[in-house]
Amino acid sequence: MTVTSGTHAVPAARARLLSDALISRLLTALVAIPLVLFFLLPLLAILARSFDTASGFGLGNFTATLSTARFWELVRNSVAMSALATVLSVSLAYLYAYGLQRTNVYGKSVLRLVALMPLFAPSLVQAQGMILLLGRNGALNRFFDAGIEIYGFWGTAIANLLYAFPYAFLILSAALAIADGRLYESATVMGAGPLRIFRTVTLPSTRFGLAAAGFVVFTLVMTDFGNPMVIGGDFNVLATEIYNQVIGQAQFGLGAVIGVVLLVPAVIAKVLEKRLTRRQHALLTAQSVPLVIRPSWRRDVGFGVYLYIVAALMMSVVGVVIFASFVRLWPYNMQLTLKHYQFDVQNGIAPLWNSIGVALATALLGVVLAGMAAIVVNKFRNSFTGALSLLAVLPSAVPGMVLGLGYVLTFNHPMNPLHVLYGGFFLIIVLNVYYNHSQAFLISSTSLSQIGSSFDEASTMLGAGVLRTLWKVTLPLIWPTLLGIAVFYFMRAMVSLSAVIFLITPSTQVAAVSVLQLTDRGAVNQAAAFSVCIMATVVGCLLLVRLVLVLAGARHVTLIR
Repeated sequence: MTVTSGTHAVPAARARLLSDALISRLLTALVAIPLVLFFLLPLLAILARSFDTASGFGLGNFTATLSTARFWELVRNSVAMSALATVLSVSLAYLYAYGLQRTNVYGKSVLRLVALMPLFAPSLVQAQGMILLLGRNGALNRFFDAGIEIYGFWGTAIANLLYAFPYAFLILSAALAIADGRLYESATVMGAGPLRIFRTVTLPSTRFGLAAAGFVVFTLVMTDFGNPMVIGGDFNVLATEIYNQVIGQAQFGLGAVIGVVLLVPAVIAKVLEKRLTRRQHALLTAQSVPLVIRPSWRRDVGFGVYLYIVAALMMSVVGVVIFASFVRLWPYNMQLTLKHYQFDVQNGIAPLWNSIGVALATALLGVVLAGMAAIVVNKFRNSFTGALSLLAVLPSAVPGMVLGLGYVLTFNHPMNPLHVLYGGFFLIIVLNVYYNHSQAFLISSTSLSQIGSSFDEASTMLGAGVLRTLWKVTLPLIWPTLLGIAVFYFMRAMVSLSAVIFLITPSTQVAAVSVLQLTDRGAVNQAAAFSVCIMATVVGCLLLVRLVLVLAGARHVTLIR
């Protein structure tokens, strides 16, 4: 009996292994096929279209674009503005993060929330608020005759500074949250003062965070479309030129060339960021001692003043947008009213409902696709998962406008079997999913890497296959993370502008695009009302999900990343 049982057990185990291997490859294919169709092919379409000329395949589009003085003016404008915004944003965010992580100021929770406010709205809301404050009919110029001219280079740089601030803050806050108290104790014992400790201990330990923040901010600002469109005036950059070439003149070849040009610095920045991150050594070891922040009234008062001044400036930009949505006609008739929330404009309130629907669908589909990609790469390793992992993180190096243009070139072609999707909501949803795929994939992978292999081994020993282990063990352990990813996708889809601008039609209008169009035609109050509704929707979602997590006992899950 024992021999017979062992004889039957071997084929059964072999059959289960073959079945698991087949499932692994099938799941890999299910993840890889959409990535190729909806990410890789649009990128290849951009490259192919940039070489497609009237006389055939060649460099004619590049020659025509690169030989003009206007192109190099756009490059200088983009690089100068992006460099200035990056230096200012990273510097201010570093001090802000330092104040929250390394001092004992009061109200840290509120100050952190204020720093993250730009994440709750489309990027152009920063330019919108600055125009309401400092524009020709802004509050300061109208009521105090300040004579400030905000349109152009400086307005665009400052608006992008505010837009990129929370991204830099999150990276630098994480870098400053980690510290070995022994280094600071030793420096103090050796007689080093606060400034010397900051220069010799704090700065070196956070240099990789500074570099990462710099690359992320530069890429965001270089490829931003909303702020230059609203506050740039006669100051043009590469991102706005793509829009003008494609929408204004239907010059898809020249638009593709500029898209390729924008893709180059984004890819270089991403590669450098990854290389620097790989070189970073562990700052904490088993022998490390947590850093204790000792009281220092001079330091705390000084940083407290700085933090609250920055927070007040950021709140004033968002606050004036909120206030403008409740006045009859900014700045001529300041009587309070709710008329702008009746949305008596073209398409009415439909764009807001479209945005909410798109955001919910993006959250659902994004969790499935990004979560499954992470599960396949981490739990179903095979000969293809290495390439799949690289493809899954590649979207972080692609600007939204470039990917959006790739969708137009790919799916607006009558020979493409998927052409039927063009002009509908599905492509907008899929674009939002893959534009934000890298971050969702990395968050899921981090969560999966924290699950010990003993869970899978125990499940296998009890006779469960890979799918049953996934359903019964893995998913119950990572559901709070998946919920956090859903919120991330919802937020990003609600405020997305540059990525979807080329796919919008009158029937698929979304709220962020309505804000741009209303601002462009001078309907300031209606644009402000749409912006407030977007922000309220995002904040409402965060509060609702936070309540669910608290009730489920998963307080540790971070919703804003």
